[in-house]
Amino acid sequence: MLRKDGYEVTVAADGEQALAEFQKNGADVVVTDLVMPKLGGMELLKAVNAQRGDVPVIIITAHGTVDNAVEAIKRGAFDYITKPFEHAEIQAVVAKAARTQAANQDRVGPEGKARNAIIGDSPEMHEIFKIIDKVADTPSTVLITGESGTGKELIATALHDGSARRDKPLIRINCAAIPKDLMESELFGYERGAFTGAVTSKPGRFELADGGTLFLDEVGEIPLEMQVKLLRVLQESEFERVGGIKTTRVDVRLIAATNRDLKKEVEAGRFRGDLFFRINVVPLLLPPLRDRMADIPMLVSHFIEKFNKRLNKRIEGISEEALALLKGYSWPGNIRELENMMERVIVFADGPHIVARDLPDTVRGSAATAGTSPSETSPTRGETSLKDAVRFAQAEVEKAMIVKALEATVGNVTRAAKLLQISRKSLQTKMKEFGLRDDDGVD
Repeated sequence: MLRKDGYEVTVAADGEQALAEFQKNGADVVVTDLVMPKLGGMELLKAVNAQRGDVPVIIITAHGTVDNAVEAIKRGAFDYITKPFEHAEIQAVVAKAARTQAANQDRVGPEGKARNAIIGDSPEMHEIFKIIDKVADTPSTVLITGESGTGKELIATALHDGSARRDKPLIRINCAAIPKDLMESELFGYERGAFTGAVTSKPGRFELADGGTLFLDEVGEIPLEMQVKLLRVLQESEFERVGGIKTTRVDVRLIAATNRDLKKEVEAGRFRGDLFFRINVVPLLLPPLRDRMADIPMLVSHFIEKFNKRLNKRIEGISEEALALLKGYSWPGNIRELENMMERVIVFADGPHIVARDLPDTVRGSAATAGTSPSETSPTRGETSLKDAVRFAQAEVEKAMIVKALEATVGNVTRAAKLLQISRKSLQTKMKEFGLRDDDGVD
């Protein structure tokens, strides 16, 4: 009936199968029975709402369990239908649900497109989703902390898109990528003639973000002398352009992110305590991937789908052995490292499924520390060529040296490049390759 109405319909035999299908492919509307084997309708409702709160769930129930259906409404169900039902009734309810979901997508609320870009169903990520839901539509400043590659920019986007400012600009600035002497003009703009080369006036990022959101990534890299001026604009909502005398007022919601421990930076005198307290109104700590291994299957499925489309491949899935190896690896580069690795694996994979031998030695070698003998993880005859083995070994050495240099310089890319005696651009390229950071330095 629904297919004849033009809907694309996926059928599941029970709640457990339905949840697996939903997690893999999603849906705009869910229609479910209340009493089912393995996973009941109430549990399915809870799981769907946890993963995507914008998807309407319609409960179908017999007359004897109407009270349960009403309880489901209280728990977030969109509507319920009693059996037996008329075709017109369910057609009307599904059509209404589809219109509601379309409206939700247009608004792109915190449970909409932006939040759906954040892949995860672990308890750790559910806590993150709760915070996003609570603070997205507030003017409060949010400080997102976490290791490089954990998805801080995705969180910032979800917070913006879930707010009343969603139709206004979201301006991003990577503080680590801006030279110190240009930081002020980038943030606040400059007037014509303010310095050599300033042939025209230019607005800064605060002006561009007026009415919307400003995302300061790597905020811990802002020089001390600039931190005073940043604190003023956050407190007074006003500033002057470089070389200007006119005071400009703005309405900007600030979201900041860093992979540093700003409390320790304050203690070391590298970050102002008053600025830290001003931006740390709502702290949001993103867990590293090694602390949310339960999300790896979902992330892997997402990346397979993504790179199948981009690379015109037809990878159908991943073997249990390969998945176990991924779960046994520590992922120092977090989700970015997993994403970049999945792209390389999908490029070179020969079969319809990713298997253990498709994974790089860095991942397969981690099995040895978990009790697997070297012979089980070392390349065997026919698995890899000498050239591949040399390439893998060289990559491991390069990555280890880069990680060590970054640790020695507390994440300063320019100083790390000097230690390694390569150009900053070359280091950024290598960091992107190994999933340590994007080529523009954005966490």
